[in-house]
Amino acid sequence: MKTELIIRSNSSDIDFALLRDGKLIELNNETTDNKFSVGDIFLAKIGKVLTGLNAAFVNVGYPKDGFLHYHDLGAQVNSLNAFIKKVSIGKYKEFTLKNFQKEEDINKDGSINDVLKTGQNLLVQIVKEPISTKGPRLSSELSIAGRYLVLVPFSNRVSVSQKIADPKEKERLKRLAKSIKPKGFGVILRTVAEGKKVAELDKDLQNSLERWVKMCDSIPNTNTPTKILSELNRASSILRDVMNDTFTSIVTNDETLESEIKEYLQEIYPEKEQIVKLHKSDIPIFEKYGIERQIKTSFGKTVSMSRGAYLVIEHTEALHVIDVNSGNRSNKAGSQEETALEVNLIAATEIARQLQLRDMGGIIVVDFIDMHKVENRNKLFQHLKEQMALDRTKHKILPPSKFGLVQITRQRVRPELSIKTTEANPNKNGEVEAPIVLLDKIEADLEKFMSNSKNSKKAQLHVHPFIAAYLTKGINSIRFKWYLKHKKWITIVPRDAYTYLHYKFKPLKS
Repeated sequence: MKTELIIRSNSSDIDFALLRDGKLIELNNETTDNKFSVGDIFLAKIGKVLTGLNAAFVNVGYPKDGFLHYHDLGAQVNSLNAFIKKVSIGKYKEFTLKNFQKEEDINKDGSINDVLKTGQNLLVQIVKEPISTKGPRLSSELSIAGRYLVLVPFSNRVSVSQKIADPKEKERLKRLAKSIKPKGFGVILRTVAEGKKVAELDKDLQNSLERWVKMCDSIPNTNTPTKILSELNRASSILRDVMNDTFTSIVTNDETLESEIKEYLQEIYPEKEQIVKLHKSDIPIFEKYGIERQIKTSFGKTVSMSRGAYLVIEHTEALHVIDVNSGNRSNKAGSQEETALEVNLIAATEIARQLQLRDMGGIIVVDFIDMHKVENRNKLFQHLKEQMALDRTKHKILPPSKFGLVQITRQRVRPELSIKTTEANPNKNGEVEAPIVLLDKIEADLEKFMSNSKNSKKAQLHVHPFIAAYLTKGINSIRFKWYLKHKKWITIVPRDAYTYLHYKFKPLKS
């Protein structure tokens, strides 16, 4: 398995594409003005406390107040409240919690009125970004994620990721964590901690503890609402969560990002620092690695698969629905049941990729092709679970029903990634405009371009792939006729990112 991270930086945002064996499996976008990301911690002010909902609305600076339910307060919220009061007035400066006297835990079936009051200041963490018309979902059970472990203030609990299956390894990690855990903090060992030594775990813990102390130090001089601890930028958080030995390259078109990534890798994975490279080609970075084409073929309503099979993906208000179709696939298998199983297994692999790629959350219902044999339905279920195992987002899959339906729930923490794959039709009659319509305009611009003595003997024309195919078709192509007329060769460069009417001439560097 080969994993690559391709990062495209623009003036206003950054796009992250994660490739596995050349196939796009995850696409993320980070805008420079995004102030509300999962993991950010705010010193916020409690707004309305609603007894009926057993929840409170909290002002974190977003146009819509954040939502904080009683069950998201955390058992140690009384300790957190007492800590904030003391720190805010300068009475407590030992932020490592060594000598902090904890308060009694709240009752899990209690009322929010007994814990929070309107106008009160509280530290809250974003667990779900603002989606549609809703404000962010919040929690006051704070956690600071590191590379190998998560630090949980005001807790004594030590736990290990459920994805680590070996009981002996779990016990070893628990023992190591207890030996280095500071008083007043709990620790959650992440999946990537498997096999790590105590020195690596301790270094990661100390980094998280430093972030906590620095955050607490800013509380006395902070007005509400204010973000006082930011989650790592998207590049660093992706590397923190998924970086492993399968990574073969990290490529970016931004020198500053290249330096930042190298610096971060030096901390968490120094042996991989040399795989970070700066993209210097004239070809845009996403087109160089085939990402632009994969985006256009992966985000539509219909997703093609191998041998004619395809998916239809639709989003309703309540859930996502995915329909599996065999299409024009020829029946090479011995029976209809075998064909259905083969198509369903291919579809399960693509569905796991699509859920991660689009970051689809909530309830997903998949209509697989009906199979009558129980062993085939079990085989499909196990295959889907294996394919979903690489998905970092919390999810649950139910076995196929007799109707071939599989129900999936996947945690939604940020807006679903939706990319428009259709292009505006330039023809008033609603049909795709033929390339010939563009020819007069392109040739007029070609005349101007060729008349400029500064241009070299060769030139490039960047156009949509359909237009490129039209201009280069056949021996006596339009491009060849241009060569005979202008005595200059035009290199046609297909551009996946261009619309049908978009084109650009560029001088070819010698």
